[in-house]
Amino acid sequence: MELKEIAETVDRHALKHPPSDEAIPLPVDGLSVFRQSSPTTFEALLYRPVVCLILQGSKETVIGDRKLNYGTGDSIVVSHEVPVVSRVIEASAAKPYLAAILELDLGIIRSLDDEIGAVPQEQYGALSLDVSASDDALIDAFGRCIALADKPLEARALAPLIIREIHFRLLMAPHGAMLRRLRWRDSHASRVQTAVAHIRQNYKSVLAVADLARLAGMSTSTFHEHFKSVTTTTPLQYQKHLRLMEAKRLLSEGNHAVSAVAYEVGYESLNQFSREYARKFGASPRKDMSNLSVSG
Repeated sequence: MELKEIAETVDRHALKHPPSDEAIPLPVDGLSVFRQSSPTTFEALLYRPVVCLILQGSKETVIGDRKLNYGTGDSIVVSHEVPVVSRVIEASAAKPYLAAILELDLGIIRSLDDEIGAVPQEQYGALSLDVSASDDALIDAFGRCIALADKPLEARALAPLIIREIHFRLLMAPHGAMLRRLRWRDSHASRVQTAVAHIRQNYKSVLAVADLARLAGMSTSTFHEHFKSVTTTTPLQYQKHLRLMEAKRLLSEGNHAVSAVAYEVGYESLNQFSREYARKFGASPRKDMSNLSVSG
């Protein structure tokens, strides 16, 4: 399928739903679409392991000290859950920003090890968020997967095969280097993934870096180095990001006191919570709660 045809299909699906700042799930497991009809300001986000195909418009994402600009025909591979700030920079009512998003499955990645075992592992240059122009085969596979959203019977039978194909094509792609490392359970990338999952499950609790390193099977210094290499942040900064993102979500509901939210996400000091929240989001929790409630 051509990129323009896929964009028209995605736009049609997105317009069936009210405008949203969130991705819209399609009736194919793990597949969603995103539509934005105007540029946005930078927003702090946690990107999950996905591949995102840009069908129209462009976006800017900052991860650590790297700034990435990408647009029509590019695809973004996110191998780990990583904190970023991101904004849509090219979008309009006549020509909205459109993207198709597929969740990545670590089980599928590892099941393909025999098929791509001969591909050499890069010693350097693997990134947890990487961008490249998409080749025709990847675009076509995405198009076929999206087309199944209107065919539930075919989707049940064929979607798993096409999703596996997309994973294979990403593993062979220039921006699939970190995915190639995730094939092995004892790789540094996989060990960091184990620690990330533990932090996500226990972000409200007090966590010690030494304990996380032990869980990942590394020395503390080695773990710290590889964790930062993958996520662009330290383990405790990562935990703080999770706490503050959840706090912002709770405040947006408009029915929680600021103090209750602070303690709910693991802070013992309301003053510390307010300082760190304002530093991250540019507004105090109380002011942000008011703004989020009005905009919602």
